Amino acid sequence: MPEQSNDYRVVVFGAGGVGKSSLVLRFVKGTFRESYIPTIEDTYRQVISCDKSICTLQITDTTGSHQFPAMQRLSISKGHAFILVYSITSRQSLEELKPIYEQICQIKGDIENIPIMLVGNKNDENQNREVEGSEGEAMAKKWKCAFMETSAKTNHNVKELFQELLNLEKRRTVSLQIDGKKSKQQKRKEKLKGKCVVM
Repeated sequence: MPEQSNDYRVVVFGAGGVGKSSLVLRFVKGTFRESYIPTIEDTYRQVISCDKSICTLQITDTTGSHQFPAMQRLSISKGHAFILVYSITSRQSLEELKPIYEQICQIKGDIENIPIMLVGNKNDENQNREVEGSEGEAMAKKWKCAFMETSAKTNHNVKELFQELLNLEKRRTVSLQIDGKKSKQQKRKEKLKGKCVVM
């Protein structure tokens, strides 16, 4: 299947078992499964609005293990935006994101304009928490990326996570909303944009 240029590619990275697939499936299909099934690599598509036209949000759910470095590099080089997931119940899972983040910097060069979201998943398991929200925030600040805690299980912040990631995109206008309520007002704004009035 040829890659369309109007695909907006988001790549999800994280250690095994942190809930990457659960987050993606919750977002795309609205479902949650209790059992853990390791992923090699899955791609999901969702139609979104992009630069006032419709495009496809392509979400690549990567493997949690480090057996496939070539696949990881390819995912990074083709990705437009990145979600780095750790589990708030595992400090190790946060540590495992460091080499991935470094690789994104290495492959992408200037990451100033690349949307990256650090995500602490499983915040429904507060009693087993090993990583405080403030630590996640501090890491995100260090990495100059955005931060959010989510729970795929309770659907907490899942849609917000993807919307927020798209809001970080500076080079285009990308939104989960496809021709929603604001369209008339927005269309008027867009008509006025770029018109110069001399009085």
